[in-house]
Amino acid sequence: MSTTQPRRARRCQLSVPGSSEKMMTKAAGLEIDHVFLDLEDAVAPSAKAGARSMIVDAINNLEWTPSTVCVRINDVETEWCHDDIIEVVTGAGAKLDTIMLTKAKSAHDVMFLHLMLDQLEQKLGLTRRIGIECLIEEVEGMMNVEEIAACSDRLECLVFGMGDYSASQQMQITAVGASGGYPPDLWHYPRYKMTIACHANGIDPVDGPYANFRNPDGYQKEAERSFVLGMVGKWAIHPNQVEQANAVFTPDPAAVEAARSQKAAYEEALRQGLGAINVDGVMVDAASIRIVQNLIDRADLIGLQP
Repeated sequence: MSTTQPRRARRCQLSVPGSSEKMMTKAAGLEIDHVFLDLEDAVAPSAKAGARSMIVDAINNLEWTPSTVCVRINDVETEWCHDDIIEVVTGAGAKLDTIMLTKAKSAHDVMFLHLMLDQLEQKLGLTRRIGIECLIEEVEGMMNVEEIAACSDRLECLVFGMGDYSASQQMQITAVGASGGYPPDLWHYPRYKMTIACHANGIDPVDGPYANFRNPDGYQKEAERSFVLGMVGKWAIHPNQVEQANAVFTPDPAAVEAARSQKAAYEEALRQGLGAINVDGVMVDAASIRIVQNLIDRADLIGLQP
């Protein structure tokens, strides 16, 4: 993660319409890593102005159980972005963890938000720095993902938004997040490309939505694919998907215990001047310890104790 932003667990990011007081109230009580209150696709154009004040009221007056509270704003090419930033940060910046920018096409889009936050935090006297999360969901954004991932020390994660991305690339699919009739994984290349850019810059890669929340098998398959590639979590567009995301992206306790044993044995071997060693039938060396450490770090982040 960035040296100036805290590390946050993102096993599941739950989308909640910012125009629904009922849904925001329900989300506030969920035991979940991350909730984002949406001002973009979930809110009709005529309702966006009113949704800002509803979100501000919810952030300030509800007791939030989720570890991270985020607001997803409209993209910089819309008429709403500027007011989204100003009204949400002015009204609730002291209790807001991150802002999620949609449809970033270049580093300039992210830096617009970064500089707005610089000015607002100074003006308002905010002492806690607001992080940035960013959706890669346009072909231009995917082409520029390395530049975007490196552009801001507020940036905490990138999210692959396959819905708008599939439209941007004119893909022939019928449901957001599904692989359609493409025999291998349709999303492999963009997921892989974005994940590499994230880990090269110390930020989190997160997988986006799976629209058919009545198809748990499809959601499971996509979550597992993103997990194997090195992503740290996946969106949920419905509370039914939360448990699945948590299960996929929570390290297996037995695997974590084995990882800690391997690390301890390797450290002892180093003290004895040894290199590669055998731990319970598994060869452990410097390279494998890096993989082990990633698993331990994930476990520590969510408080998975030995």
